[in-house]
Amino acid sequence: MKLFQQLLVAPAALGLMAPVAATAAELNINDVSGYSNSGQVQSFSQFSDVYPTDWAYQALTNLAERHGCVASAPNGSMTRYEAAALLNKCLGNVAQVNEEERRLLNEFGPELAVIKGRLDGLEARVGEFEAGMFSTTTKLSGKTEFVMGGVDRDNATDTATTLNYSTRFDLKTSFTGEDLLYTRIKAGNFDNSSFASKNYGAYLGATHSSADALEVDKIWYTFPVGENFTAWVGPAIESDHMLASKPSIYKSILKDFGKGGAAGAYGVSTGGGFGVAWTQSVDDSSAPRFAISSNYVSSGASSASDGSGMLTDNQSKWLNKIEYGSKRWQVSLGIANDMCNSADGTESCKGWTSYYGTEKGKAAGTGNATSYSARAYWKPVDTGVVPSIQIGYDIRQIDDDGASGSVEEQTGWMVGLTWKDAFIDGNKLGIGYGQRMYASEIVGGTTDPAEDNNLWEVYYSHQMSDSISVTPAIFGGTDTYNGASDGSDDIFGAIVRTTFKF
Repeated sequence: MKLFQQLLVAPAALGLMAPVAATAAELNINDVSGYSNSGQVQSFSQFSDVYPTDWAYQALTNLAERHGCVASAPNGSMTRYEAAALLNKCLGNVAQVNEEERRLLNEFGPELAVIKGRLDGLEARVGEFEAGMFSTTTKLSGKTEFVMGGVDRDNATDTATTLNYSTRFDLKTSFTGEDLLYTRIKAGNFDNSSFASKNYGAYLGATHSSADALEVDKIWYTFPVGENFTAWVGPAIESDHMLASKPSIYKSILKDFGKGGAAGAYGVSTGGGFGVAWTQSVDDSSAPRFAISSNYVSSGASSASDGSGMLTDNQSKWLNKIEYGSKRWQVSLGIANDMCNSADGTESCKGWTSYYGTEKGKAAGTGNATSYSARAYWKPVDTGVVPSIQIGYDIRQIDDDGASGSVEEQTGWMVGLTWKDAFIDGNKLGIGYGQRMYASEIVGGTTDPAEDNNLWEVYYSHQMSDSISVTPAIFGGTDTYNGASDGSDDIFGAIVRTTFKF
């Protein structure tokens, strides 16, 4: 069965999900099991065991009003399990409780133990928090993405439809209220999918390949220095994380369209690094301001062998960005010195190999390079027919004394359009188009540059709830892979991505 035929089942799957989501929002709390699993309280009615004359009833009413954890206050009696479910909803993530709340925890301890699925119940968990087993200054959030889809491309056999996932956990700890220790833990199983390779334009923003193993993906510490400066340092960080602001507002499906074009100065890899950013003070937060960022990252920072380490010219990047603008618009220029000399002088640079395309069949050089990335974006005041606009242009000049026919300059660009509240409030329509990095100059000029390296995407993100969204998308490209025998490789892909935030 062809890819497009296989993906015809996706709308049907979405149709099945819609009534499920509606049912979850309309649960009757007489169904205690469904009620406790959903963790949601809409209103109080048809209760039986806890009466308005009981002290616990008034205490639960005060609890609901104090924490704002239900849509309306109790207006009738309730069962003990419903009271326990309310406690679980309102106090499940609370580090400290008052005397009245502790009395409620003691009163409904057995019911809480059943709901929570363990004998210690919620009171013991709150006790653990109070004992300092988990810092109250640390916040945990996460995101899981399911991706069903595949890619049809020339000269390839890995075109089957697959169902993959990636999950990330973000731990954010502050010690002073102004600093931040950030740790990102990820897992995913895209290893053998059509979306695992960066070579031919089908690498997704959701792609993560760790063979289902949890791994620390990013870790760094950031803190203010005076009124206008922010500093970063970390053993696993990317240079674009150490900027006064992001260079792009376009939320892409394909990795190539991220950051307004994930190449040029913003083509990065994770490593040890440090950086600083200065932001101009303005009286009005919506007023335009200047900002300058500068940082250094080495992908070999954790190694002391083969010429690696910090502050060497082996696989390291020095990125600078100057920007001017406001929350609604911005223009910026990124300039990066990419140092790529390996110990034996043969290793290609990670940022400008065939990952982002070169002239047909030609490899990029192994020397150092200077990259320039111009970015601009604009957002309308109100949602409507006028979209937000993101544009990007990248150029990389490679210092290479290679043989005739090797690449010494690469160029790429993109345009991204986004319509917020498209057709339905909360939904989003996005369109991206551009050229991946291609060889614009070749040593000796013996062959014609590959200027047909085009890529496009169209997606529609449907917000099922505050925490769940479903995004069907299609994408394609021409001459996106220089490894094909004839120097070209056209692709067409389609996916349905479901995102859960928690």
